[in-house]
Amino acid sequence: MLTRKQHELLRFIHERLKESGVPPSFEEMKEALDLRSKSGIHRLITALEERGFIRRLPNRARALEVIRLPETVQAVPKTAAATPAPARSFAPSVIEGSLGRAKPTASPAAEEELARPIPIPVMGRIAAGSPISAIQSASQTIAMPADMLGSGEHFALEVRGDSMIEAGILDGDLALIRRGDTAENGSIVVALIDDEEATLKRLRRKGASIALEAANPAYETRIFGPDRVRIQGRLVGLFRRY
Repeated sequence: MLTRKQHELLRFIHERLKESGVPPSFEEMKEALDLRSKSGIHRLITALEERGFIRRLPNRARALEVIRLPETVQAVPKTAAATPAPARSFAPSVIEGSLGRAKPTASPAAEEELARPIPIPVMGRIAAGSPISAIQSASQTIAMPADMLGSGEHFALEVRGDSMIEAGILDGDLALIRRGDTAENGSIVVALIDDEEATLKRLRRKGASIALEAANPAYETRIFGPDRVRIQGRLVGLFRRY
């Protein structure tokens, strides 16, 4: 799963390497992604490196190599935001796919089944900033094609706050969550703190402790004992209304 900014940066580096054989500078990457500081580029590169899409070449300053591309994720056209969407509809922003695997040929009946919308419950709001009370019961649903979901049970949460903006997650977005009580280190998860506060943060395990890391330098990383945090699910998609 890549955020929009991670995907844009990966494509930018890949195209520059194809054209000149030399990766772009941090300043060029910052301008291409319209970020305010190079620190955001550092975080995006680290995230791409952790997910196995790029690697830093040893003994060469700032040299990068693209290892693979997310074949099933298409770049979002820059003009997409200019097209108004119908009321209460959400445009897919980031969707997890099967990376590096050929898509099998399906029968017409199977394709129709995969394209049939599945109702996903929207379970209230999730904090990406100030604390919000624990996850509520379903208040509405959104419809999604089955082939965009993958396996497992899913639910959606409305994001409130700006603590994850450098991960491409904005106030008012709908976060698509795959339900589960475990997640890999570095994943963006829904964490329930003391059974009272639900928050959307990047998970970092530090020894016996759990760190919930924001993607905004204005917010501090919060560290808890393992008995205080329960994982409710992992972010697999993001929807934004235009």
